[in-house]
Amino acid sequence: MPLVRFTKAHGAGNDFVIVERRELSEIGIGAEALPEFAAKICDRRRGVGADGLEVVSPSSDPQAIAQLHLWNSDGSAAEISGNGTRCVAAYLTEFAGAPERFYVETAAGVREIDRMLAKAPYYEFRMTTDESECRVSEDQPVGEGAKLRGEMTAVHVGNPQFVVRVESLDFDWQTWGPILERDPRFPEGTNVSFVTVNHNDRRTPTLEVRFWERGAGATLSSGTGSLGAAVAARHRGWITDRARIITQGGEMCVDWEGGIRLTGPAVIVARGNYRFE
Repeated sequence: MPLVRFTKAHGAGNDFVIVERRELSEIGIGAEALPEFAAKICDRRRGVGADGLEVVSPSSDPQAIAQLHLWNSDGSAAEISGNGTRCVAAYLTEFAGAPERFYVETAAGVREIDRMLAKAPYYEFRMTTDESECRVSEDQPVGEGAKLRGEMTAVHVGNPQFVVRVESLDFDWQTWGPILERDPRFPEGTNVSFVTVNHNDRRTPTLEVRFWERGAGATLSSGTGSLGAAVAARHRGWITDRARIITQGGEMCVDWEGGIRLTGPAVIVARGNYRFE
């Protein structure tokens, strides 16, 4: 029974298992086995437990120090995770000596990472996305979602996001999440964010968000979900160039200074060996 070395980390409660692609190859786990491997290691009762698996390998892009492949807890592949990318940044900092600023390659493109704080095992990183890569792709209610009151905006921030503004988060959003995720207008599915807006602080409005993630279900937070919520909020005029994001797992910040910047925590919580059957 092969042993796989892993590191586990979370970004604002959104947790990931991190493994090296080289080590998987050495024990015979090829690309075709990765969906099964991801589902098993992310299982919270029979595996290590996580919202997703980040597989790290050398990058083909000379600018990037690593390439990240993301798998959801159900074994499906995903383009990028903001929280997962920060978790890998913590891993690369602690175990590979990454500099204060570096780049990583994801399926959504190369991202710039800046280390803002390092008090191992706690870190804070800022991930910058080029504004040209974030776009509003749909601005209308969809299917069953039309029954929900509130403005609805579909955006793309490297992965698909559907943002629903609500007056209160005290409703059965975990029922609505999978309905919207699988709406026919999103043939490949979408991530869903339910958002309330608070302008008590005029300089930095607050978005409180609940997340239903494609391939993972309800999560305590989402980095790209926070990014998508902020992009939708700016498009709608709810915010200008900065927002504080409040999630069930912690806080993040999104601003528009030299790109769209997502800043948040990453904490390494465990290292060990996983027995893959």
